[in-house]
Amino acid sequence: MATDVSKQPAKASGSYRIGGDLAVDRLGYGAMQLTGPGIWGDPKDPAEAVRVLRRAIELGVTFIDTADSYGPFVSELLIREALHPYADDLVVATKAGLTRAGPGDWRPVGRPEYLRQQCELSLRHLGLDTIPLYQLHRIDPQVPLADQLGELALLQQEGKIRHIGLSEVTVSQIEESRAITSIVSVQNLYNIANRSAEDVLEYCERNDLAFIPWFPIATGELARPGGPLDTIAAAHSASPAQLALAWLLRRSPVMLPIPGTSSVAHLEENVAAAEVQLTDDEFEALAKAA
Repeated sequence: MATDVSKQPAKASGSYRIGGDLAVDRLGYGAMQLTGPGIWGDPKDPAEAVRVLRRAIELGVTFIDTADSYGPFVSELLIREALHPYADDLVVATKAGLTRAGPGDWRPVGRPEYLRQQCELSLRHLGLDTIPLYQLHRIDPQVPLADQLGELALLQQEGKIRHIGLSEVTVSQIEESRAITSIVSVQNLYNIANRSAEDVLEYCERNDLAFIPWFPIATGELARPGGPLDTIAAAHSASPAQLALAWLLRRSPVMLPIPGTSSVAHLEENVAAAEVQLTDDEFEALAKAA
């Protein structure tokens, strides 16, 4: 059956091949907010969480990002409930390396045996034989990086993960990691109002690594009434959040924004951002405003 692109706005974001072989539509979905308060426990409305995931697929999303620590495991289990068996073109990425002691509590743990345990649990919770993209959620400063990534490389050799990614890293840490094993993606905090990871993004561009900005919709003062986001958004009959996502998609061909939400209505608004086309002048005006 032919795809009705008009009903799948995520397709307008363009495509990218993670690791050269995992084709995804660039505007994805981040599944962190499907859990309870503090990214802890079950959501208030589990049925809505399932509807959000299924609607994301209907809208053309082919890249979903989660982590074992979201819940913990609540997000992964909801993804399996909503979407398993998975569509052939769906890439589910997950992460390990942050452990949880309660709501809002995040602690890096990179011991090899822990990472292996978490990978095995994620395979079971997601219902996968191989995790397409497995990311080290944080580098544990108490454990040699070679030990952390070495274990992921072993899991890769065993066929349990396909590609390895990093999260919240510097350029020097990426280079150190690539000397240990092949890295295909980096997930750092980045949005139109906070571009402290610009050097990391530029490194990813030069080396064709996927750059996955988390917290992509933060707009800060840019969205104030009469501000640059507000003004240009009005010209496109779009929201400031949609414009912030459109700016990210325009910023780099390796950019894979993953806006998250626990609401179907908000999801539909976010994905519609893929159809907002900024002019050169608008893009530059927003870049300079921040």
